[in-house]
Amino acid sequence: MGGDLGPLITIPAVITTAKKHPNIQFLLCGDIDVIQSYLDKSQLQNSEQIEIIHCPQAVAMDESPSSALRHKQQSSMATCIKLVEQEKAAACVSAGNTGALLAMSNYYLKTLSGIDRPALVSSIPITDSHRVFLLDLGANVNSDSEILFQYAVMGSVLAESIEGISEPRVALLNVGTEQMKGNDKVKNAAQLLTDAPDISYIGFVEGNDIFSNKADVIVTDGFTGNVALKSSEGLAKLVVSELKRLSEASWLNKVLAKIALPLLKSIVKQMNPDQYNGASLIGLRGIVVKSHGNASSEAFCYAIEEAIRQATQQVPIRIKNRIETLLIERP
Repeated sequence: MGGDLGPLITIPAVITTAKKHPNIQFLLCGDIDVIQSYLDKSQLQNSEQIEIIHCPQAVAMDESPSSALRHKQQSSMATCIKLVEQEKAAACVSAGNTGALLAMSNYYLKTLSGIDRPALVSSIPITDSHRVFLLDLGANVNSDSEILFQYAVMGSVLAESIEGISEPRVALLNVGTEQMKGNDKVKNAAQLLTDAPDISYIGFVEGNDIFSNKADVIVTDGFTGNVALKSSEGLAKLVVSELKRLSEASWLNKVLAKIALPLLKSIVKQMNPDQYNGASLIGLRGIVVKSHGNASSEAFCYAIEEAIRQATQQVPIRIKNRIETLLIERP
């Protein structure tokens, strides 16, 4: 029920994904009458793929996390997370209130042993075949060196599990690449990662290195990570809109654009921020994926696909095992 347009976006995305994955079952939490009205308009052949779980409440997009946690225990968001907690669902996907989702996920699912705080992470496409994982994207605006170290471990496991990279290159986002640059927490995190036996730490990278393919995992605090991601998304939208505007500015541009259409389509597809919609809240005892509230139906499909990948690869268990190993081996 969450997001700027709610079921108008989420239900078509579920139907599209269900057709693509006929062996996966979807539990839709929310107002049964509203959800059913959208499903009745669909052409889904296997109706047994979808089960509606009626929820009398919904968390408002502007509701405070503490209020939602106290007063919205029968909401679609709380119900969805509790299904993961009870192992009746493999993952939760929501486009709703981010703060409420973070608070409820932390409350019901709890963090894995060895993890102090969960992190929001997203994979950003660099090329058609490579993505970089950036975290934290806003779950924690202040993170000390130990938290940054834990983020690095979780990001490394995610890159290994989802992208199949045997030794993911892990870097810390900093104001320079020199060892003397940065604040104490970044320098201390660098030392922790240097001493970690199973982490391929490559050092510091700057903001302009996010898209350079220098690293597979880039770690920072939630404040900086959120600004970096939003800036990247804004730039991507600007490039796409400018390509469209310039291609229609004159008859000559239209002719040139038609000749270059395959190239333009490739660039637009590559820059389209929809394809990296779906930030994962990792470090919990279950899978939670957060979609943008203003996501399109196509973008919401990417968030669902991310949840499917993480459930298939059993990401929380892999993070748990890696964290436990590193904690034992640390001096």
